[in-house]
Amino acid sequence: MNMIDFKTYFELLNLYSDYAMVCDSADWERWPEFFVEEGSYRLQPRENHEQGLPLCLLALESQAMIRDRVYGVKETMYHDPYYQRHIVGTPRVIRIEQTADGERIESEANYAVIRTKIDAESIVLSAGFYRDVIVRRPEGLKLLSRLCVYDSEMIANSIIYPI
Repeated sequence: MNMIDFKTYFELLNLYSDYAMVCDSADWERWPEFFVEEGSYRLQPRENHEQGLPLCLLALESQAMIRDRVYGVKETMYHDPYYQRHIVGTPRVIRIEQTADGERIESEANYAVIRTKIDAESIVLSAGFYRDVIVRRPEGLKLLSRLCVYDSEMIANSIIYPI
């Protein structure tokens, strides 16, 4: 059993809720700050994940690539604007360990993202789970990797904003 102290678990809860708030408020400049410099963000269908296949819909392999995505979202991509609302389950700690670089936490949480266009009803954009590797840095917990595994092969052809 992986034991985690209350303070660390509270920080973990805040990481998940702050991430959702930043995405829901379209505060895109803050999104890369959740990741370490070598951090990665991937969006992968469940079928590929379960079969161990590497193909992802989106694979950003560094904080620099994540910043580039922010630039694309804000400056170069043309799309109908929409709101997002993340509903994130309570994170489950899979493993916690001390490494030479500090604390490392592997966790996962279910999520659902609701998309609302101004002139349309709300729909479920994506549902699945996050599989995260989180490390402690002097400024707090940061994502070393976030894998978003979405359940349905049928997804919107325009996932613009982070899940």
